[in-house]
Amino acid sequence: MQSSATETRPGDATPDSQPSDAALAQRVGEAAPENDTGAESELCRRFAPRVRLYGLRHLRDEAAAEDLMQQVLLTMIGHLRAGKLREPDRLASFVFGICRMTVLDLRRGQARRDRLLDAYGDLLIPAEPPAPNLDRARLALCLERLAERERTVLLMTFYEDMPTAELARELDLSQANVRVIRHRGLERLRNCVTGET
Repeated sequence: MQSSATETRPGDATPDSQPSDAALAQRVGEAAPENDTGAESELCRRFAPRVRLYGLRHLRDEAAAEDLMQQVLLTMIGHLRAGKLREPDRLASFVFGICRMTVLDLRRGQARRDRLLDAYGDLLIPAEPPAPNLDRARLALCLERLAERERTVLLMTFYEDMPTAELARELDLSQANVRVIRHRGLERLRNCVTGET
């Protein structure tokens, strides 16, 4: 004769309590190849603050702690889905073992980057580009040779730093017309300065 009471296993929830971490971990493992998103979300909700605090203590950086939290929770869920946790009752130890290994990996990576920077950092600094050898007298002469409207548009654009819309209003032109005048003026100026005309 079957009992009317529901059979419970150690670590399972009782009618008036929340499921234990172990029970949730077991649910995630048993759901494979499907996902028990409810159990996964609840485990992440429970462990996220603790993992983040671990990250703050060991990495002393908010952003790094957030990154650690995400990485550890993803690893935890991946291992649970794959059935790699044989003792669900030891989930907390398992998670903080992942934390320790991840922090060690991060520190090793940082130490490797620091060594590379010490060894080759000087080579990574970009060389200053050579300053253009500008003949100012020739530039002034070439500006004078431009048509008055082209010269005005170029000076208002590059000397007074005036936006196209404002420049168009000032000269009573359309914005498209201003762009055409500027393009032609720049081309003529460049050709004059480089001696191509």
